[in-house]
Amino acid sequence: MAFQSKLISISTSFLILISTIFFHFTLLSSSYMLVHHINNNNEHNSHHRRPILQANQSQCSLFMGSWVHDDSYPIYQSSSCPVIDPDFNCQMYGRPDSDYLKYRWKPANCELPRFNGLEFLEKMKGKTVMFVGDSLGRNQWESLICLTWSSVPRVATQVIRAYPLSTFKFLDYGVTLSYYKAQYLVDIDSVGGRRVLKLQEISENAQAWRDVDVFVFNTGHWWSHTGATQGWDMMESGGSLYQDMDRMVAMETAVRTWARWVDSNIDTTKTRVFFQSFSPTHYDPSEWNGGSGATTTAKSCYGETAPVSASAFLGVYPNEMKVVDAVLREMQTPVYMLDITTLSAMRKDAHPSIYSGDTSTGQKADPNGTPDCTHWCLPGLPDTWNQLFYTALFF
Repeated sequence: MAFQSKLISISTSFLILISTIFFHFTLLSSSYMLVHHINNNNEHNSHHRRPILQANQSQCSLFMGSWVHDDSYPIYQSSSCPVIDPDFNCQMYGRPDSDYLKYRWKPANCELPRFNGLEFLEKMKGKTVMFVGDSLGRNQWESLICLTWSSVPRVATQVIRAYPLSTFKFLDYGVTLSYYKAQYLVDIDSVGGRRVLKLQEISENAQAWRDVDVFVFNTGHWWSHTGATQGWDMMESGGSLYQDMDRMVAMETAVRTWARWVDSNIDTTKTRVFFQSFSPTHYDPSEWNGGSGATTTAKSCYGETAPVSASAFLGVYPNEMKVVDAVLREMQTPVYMLDITTLSAMRKDAHPSIYSGDTSTGQKADPNGTPDCTHWCLPGLPDTWNQLFYTALFF
């Protein structure tokens, strides 16, 4: 009897153990399904969706982190990419240093997936990606072509350079990468021999934005241009013409026009929309060397060869981004903000400076007078923008 009672006790304990294991397995499965369901819903419903990458049980802050030296970069060489404009081809035009090519973005608490051009083509087969905006969009467009091309250098391609639309096609995959120049997003028309920036009209530009699967929009830099570099003669808003107005008011009017077009024309079951945040310039060393009290001989980005450390960074949130943020929050369509502003502000070393194809300005004779501290070298920083874009698309 004692043996039988002991056997019954062991059997009962075994059944309890099995029941407990089953309960926890069911709980874990339910938790996984719940998280999976929430993440899927967030992907479709959040206007500022962030990919969540896990490392040490911690959430990844994709756009906050630091730059780390990595000898496995760059992914491609400028000499092996067929589309880099002279403006961005720093190695070809004599830049003597190369450490700026060796930095990898390390987000807080996680690692970014390395860009894989073959995977990008396979997942985007038959689709079109279009960058719309100013020359920073062209900078990123060329970077994406180079990154992808480096994985499949022998595939059939076709490139068409035109204004305002340029395209690069990977014919074997049916993938089209396009760039449409629209530095203000809204239309500019010629009226009586004058260039009129129409803050509430976008239909002319938008004619080219049909049958696109993924958009990356940007605007910002041209809104502050004056004098000879200003891209318009008059502004039109509310049926009235203006010689000028507060530039951030004008920009907000234009971005709201763009937002209305997106909300009215984008089918989110077919098309993804990204907005690239403001790309910072580096003309004023006081912005990164501790303020005007710091001693420095630098007058611009010329001669800068290393990033700003996160601890020394004095980043300022640009007014252009405040405008975009305010508009995106009111939109019905989910728009993913590629927030590259802060991480790019740390890269004072990554601009062409005097090492570009623009020899007409006498840059090398007066390097502190006319360096390009707006655009970025290729290979270089825009490759990281596209690595973040790639992460947001697929992870």
